[in-house]
This record gives sequence, C-alpha cells and structure tokens, in this order.
Amino acid sequence: MCDTLIACAEVTKNNTAIFAKNSDRPPNEAQHLIWLPAQTHSGGEKVHCTYLEIPQVKETNAVLLSKPFWMWGGEMGVNEHGLAIGNEAVFSKVPANKEPALLGMDLLRLALERAATPSEAVSVIVDLLEEFGQGGNCVQTGKLYYHNSFLIAGPGQTWVLETVDRHWAAREVNPVYSIFNLLSLEDQWDRSSQDFQDETLKKRYSKPKGEINISQDYSDFVYTTFSDGRRRSSRSRGLMESSSGNITVQTMASILRDHRIHPDPTGGVAGADICMHAGLGPIRVSQTTASMIVSLEEGQPMVLATETSAPCTGIFTPCWVDAPPLDQGKFPQGQYDSTTIFWSHERLHREVLENYPDRIASYQEDRDKLEEEFFQGGLSLSTASREERREFSEVCFQKAAEAEEEWLDRVLKIPEKKKILHTAAWNGFNKAAGFM
Repeated sequence: MCDTLIACAEVTKNNTAIFAKNSDRPPNEAQHLIWLPAQTHSGGEKVHCTYLEIPQVKETNAVLLSKPFWMWGGEMGVNEHGLAIGNEAVFSKVPANKEPALLGMDLLRLALERAATPSEAVSVIVDLLEEFGQGGNCVQTGKLYYHNSFLIAGPGQTWVLETVDRHWAAREVNPVYSIFNLLSLEDQWDRSSQDFQDETLKKRYSKPKGEINISQDYSDFVYTTFSDGRRRSSRSRGLMESSSGNITVQTMASILRDHRIHPDPTGGVAGADICMHAGLGPIRVSQTTASMIVSLEEGQPMVLATETSAPCTGIFTPCWVDAPPLDQGKFPQGQYDSTTIFWSHERLHREVLENYPDRIASYQEDRDKLEEEFFQGGLSLSTASREERREFSEVCFQKAAEAEEEWLDRVLKIPEKKKILHTAAWNGFNKAAGFM
C-alpha cells in the first residue's frame, strides 16, 4: 500500500508544484536513496533490470531514486529535468503476470532515465509495457504480484497512468490528485492503448462502448477493499483541498504523517493510514518504508527525503539531483545494520512503537523545529551553487543523525506499554531481521 500526491502550482503558496509519496512495503525491506549520474552509452548495450535485460538508450538522465535494496528499479524519484514519478500497486480482475518481466518499479526508473517531461514519461512507460510486459514477484520475501499505476509530475504538468497487464489509460490531472492502491480514472482518460476499449468489451468487463469505467470494470474486490484506497485517497485530497492556495512542503509532510484511522498505530488489525505501520497480518503486513517530497522548482528542484521508515517518527532532509553527497555511505540490506541510515532509524522507530503516544510526544516538537530549519534553508538555496547545496545537505543529514540519537535516549526513558497482538507481530519482524 502506498500513497502518491500532487499539488499543482496554482494551489501552492509559492506557485510551485509539490509532489509527495509514502512507499509502503514489508517492514524489513530496507529502502535507500541512490544518485545515478547522466551517462552516454554505446550502441548495442543492454540494461539488466530486476528480472529482464532490455536494450539501453544512447543517453540517460541524472536521477535521484528511492529504491528497495534488492531490486533494480525504484518506488519514487526525480531526474535532472524536474520530472518526478511515484508508482502504486493496483489489483485487477485480470490476474497479474507471475512470469519475470519488467516490474512497475523498473518502468519508473527507466522513465526517469529516459524522459524529460511527464508526457514523454508516459510514452516511455507504455512503449516498454507494450513491448516487454510487466510481471514477476514484487517483494523480496514471500510472493506478491500486481499491476501498476503511476503519478508523473513536472513543474507545469501532471499525468496519471493506470495499467492492467499490457493495457493502459492515462489522463492529465490538476490541481490536486492522489493515487493509491486502486484504479481511479473511472470513465475519463486522454490517452489509452489501442485495443483497450475493445479488450474491455471483449472480456465483458463493461457495458456497451462509451460506458466503460476503469475503476468499476477492472478493480479486484478483495485487494482494493482491504487496501482502504478510496478512504485514503479521499482523506489526502480533502487535506490538500482544505489548504488550497496555501499548500507548502510542510503541508505535504503533515499529510504523509497522517494518522486519522490509527492515532496510535499499534492498535487494530485492519484499516490503513496514509502513514502506515505494520501490525498483525494478514491485512496490515506492510508499512511506510520511505517517504519523499519534491518541490518542483524550475531548474533544480529540492528533494526532501527520509531514507527511513515511518515519517511520523523520522525527519525529512533536503537534497538535490545535481548535488549528491560525496560519500553516499553504506546501503542497507534486509538484515539489521546500525551503520546504515535505514536500520539506524529502525532502532528509534521500533522503540517508539512500544508506547507510541508518549514516546512520539517526547521529541515531536523538536523534530518539527529542526525540519523547519531544513526546509527554509533548502528553499533559500534555490539559486545557490552546487557546492553550497551539497554542503547544506550533508550538514542536515549529520544533524538529523545526531538528533535521532538524542531522541532515542529520551524514548528509552519512557516506560513501554506493549500490546499483545502488535508485540507478537513485531517480534516476528525483528527476529527475521536479526534486529538488536
């Protein structure tokens, strides 16, 4: 379960479009940022994606990607042209392809590497989809197969692309939109695969031509219902609409941290918040493992990323595609490693869950103050040199790491209030990760 949002320029406070996403995946599926430089490739080269090898293009863009450690593709990212993309798992009456092909996350990375605008990115994805297909296991442990939807945004344009196997439909959207784990375009689209409507009628998913509704005709009932996508989508759009004209990166951060259903996420076994925390299965088995916000200024957009799970327990830190840190540090894997950003934060996150209301309250105000310092400082550097922005980003990452160490000390002084079902679930996650 994931949540991807866009607030277009006309509804934001500084007239700059803002993209945001929470990536929800299995709790131990560590995610990290990776900077990919622009490259020129020789003819005949191949690129090996997660499962499939395909022809490489002559030139690829510089990309900042947030990716699960085990796959080639990514859950969300932005390129040097200010193109941002997030994908969502969607479930259809049409069974997802279990044979190895391109993952939705591979298609996302390929589009960022090869396209400069949202409309170009739609074309890149659908051309690859129609030629190579999508499919294969989408998780590192266990089995999960799905189709994909994409929110594709730039400074002045946003497209939503929804796919079912090799079929697809796309629509340009504004001023606010959000995609979740459901097909949302209903009966409105601007572009589609050539045989999309004929295929819909052939399979008798729809009434006569002209009455096709993608959401109603194609959605799988079980996954679409239990992912709680309609309620989450309504919630996020409502929060953006209520702030129309005054939406900021802080607004988007607060939405990604929203806990309307579970103010204390250690309660309940069903229902999905925008800020997702895992619990006892089989419904709440995933959680937010990374978050990203992109302020889509012309030129070099500012990226705010957590590189950690649970944005409510962590902090968004600024960075830029053209100014990556000189030392990216060690990338996390599926086992606990305190020397990585993801797993270092997991100590704080998992301790907070032992008494969420009291422990999160012990440092929430300080987190918000430090984050405001990061946000304002980053926005003020929009025209600064690459070196100035890189130095600021590295200082912010260091401050964030030091702050989390101090917050952990505070948290450990507050008594635990364990809940049996939640503790049982997390004991299993911790054991699988060799945690602490």
